[in-house]
Amino acid sequence: MSDRAILHSDANGFYASVEMALNPELRGKAVAVCGSTEDRHGIVLAKSELAKKAGVKTGMVTWEAKQVCPDLIVVPPQFDYYVKYSKLLHEIYSRYTDEIEPFGMDECWLDVTHSPMSAMEIAEEIRQAVKDELAFTVSIGVSFNKVFAKLGSDMKKPDAITEITRANFKEKVWCLPCADLLYCGRATSKKLASFGVQTVGQLASLSTDVLKHKLGKNGIMLWNYANGLDTSRVAHETYTAPAKSVGHGITCNEDLNTPEEAQKVIYALSQDIGTKLRQMGLRAKGVHLFVRDNTLNVAGWQALLSSPTQDEQTIASEAFKILGRNYLWQKPLRSLTVTAINLESADEPVQLSLLCDYSAQERRGKLHRAIDEIHELFGKNALFPAIILGENKMPHATHDEIIMPGWMNV
Repeated sequence: MSDRAILHSDANGFYASVEMALNPELRGKAVAVCGSTEDRHGIVLAKSELAKKAGVKTGMVTWEAKQVCPDLIVVPPQFDYYVKYSKLLHEIYSRYTDEIEPFGMDECWLDVTHSPMSAMEIAEEIRQAVKDELAFTVSIGVSFNKVFAKLGSDMKKPDAITEITRANFKEKVWCLPCADLLYCGRATSKKLASFGVQTVGQLASLSTDVLKHKLGKNGIMLWNYANGLDTSRVAHETYTAPAKSVGHGITCNEDLNTPEEAQKVIYALSQDIGTKLRQMGLRAKGVHLFVRDNTLNVAGWQALLSSPTQDEQTIASEAFKILGRNYLWQKPLRSLTVTAINLESADEPVQLSLLCDYSAQERRGKLHRAIDEIHELFGKNALFPAIILGENKMPHATHDEIIMPGWMNV
């Protein structure tokens, strides 16, 4: 059986590239797409190649980026256009296959195994078509599995094609740091380094028993990736993965200085989560809270719920308890994200409890349905909990809805 032919196409500096496509006067200049400084979002979201060479990095605060690159041109994000150009990219990909799996707005895997053209020929045609039709560039990895195709697209940028074959992957991949491997994050890399594993080759040669002991099933998965044994399929373009979590996050106009201020934000965010869960026919079995303080340090914690729920009040209450147990308020908070996790179908049977007031649950369910109908007719600001009344530190424009299907949700 012959190897599969998998491409991973990654648009170079996507947001910044779209801005330069929309405004040709920006081409050949150091450009950074940054959130609104007025709304406390003055962080670099994307940068052009020249800005990157000058030292501008994604996540930098705008003033810091301008320090390392005085000629930097800062533009605000235009997400509607990014969605439009993402669709145009997909249209180019669809000329060659209908097995197209997004990995974010600007990255896709393509399975071209059954094409009469070679994978390298298709990659070159795509690279040229994107440049000619959309006025920006992509980097493409070509390989026999998804992990190495993704690695290939990262190895050479911008406007490049890198092929990793079964014959050359040990030479090209095994010398790379473990952190370059998909789903080998900072914490995992640090743990691997603690027992002497620095490179992909060292990871590949390690005993699976040792990896399983140190990292659990994640260690076995990474060992398979390092040895070229990834067999995951590229999803069809019409496939939608089931949601693994639903959340809302916000960066506030002003710092949150007290638990009471944070409680209002948590309850406001949770309203949208409860509504979304009911719309999707899902229940949450746990809650995750992510916080960022005013020095941009981040932390996150989670907890299981006593029973699965679609109730925003239950989700908010648990998120506030998580905050109270874990955050010491040594610094004010700048942003919060509440996420419903461990989702299941609302049709799944629930273990009954003698201690639960099911009549009260039924009444709350009717209340939620009534509130959802009011929101649908008159908008979500027509009715909301009294607890969130008061000083508004939550600009609606900065709400970030998070629905996470993921690729493998590791």
